[in-house]
Amino acid sequence: FANQQRALKRLEVIVPLTLIAIFFLLFTAFDSGKLAFLILLNVPFAAVGGILALPLAGLSLSVSALVGFIALFGVSVQNGVLLVERIRQLRREGKTMKEAVREGGVSRVRPVVMTAAMAALGLLPAALSHAVGAETSRPFAVVIIGGLVTATVLTLLILPILYPLFETERAEY
Repeated sequence: FANQQRALKRLEVIVPLTLIAIFFLLFTAFDSGKLAFLILLNVPFAAVGGILALPLAGLSLSVSALVGFIALFGVSVQNGVLLVERIRQLRREGKTMKEAVREGGVSRVRPVVMTAAMAALGLLPAALSHAVGAETSRPFAVVIIGGLVTATVLTLLILPILYPLFETERAEY
């Protein structure tokens, strides 16, 4: 119990620092605080799925599950970057906002779904395991799989809808 309390206190510091570092990296990559924030919106999308998956699997929040959230946030941010960068590329090619958002969303369905599916399928044995050691690996895997489901769906549906509000160079939509 004491070890768990110490680990939770460390994670209370590490998770916000990780999110700040991710925001900084996104800001430098896109030269836009708005787009960095848009991509970081994937984090709550992912967290919802991870939080809902734990009780569905009969698990509670643990240090292992919290570490799973950190890994989940990385994959969900990566999927957001794939989508936003494609839309930006299409805008640079001269597409209208509507065309870029539609074509960008459609062209990134396969990469986003494949990224999430490979991570989820790779963790499926750990999520279903009841063997020795499963008490640590199972919450980790369940959080990631549950979070990837919601993050993937919401990345492909919500991010394209929100993109026009966050683009720094406005054009007619």
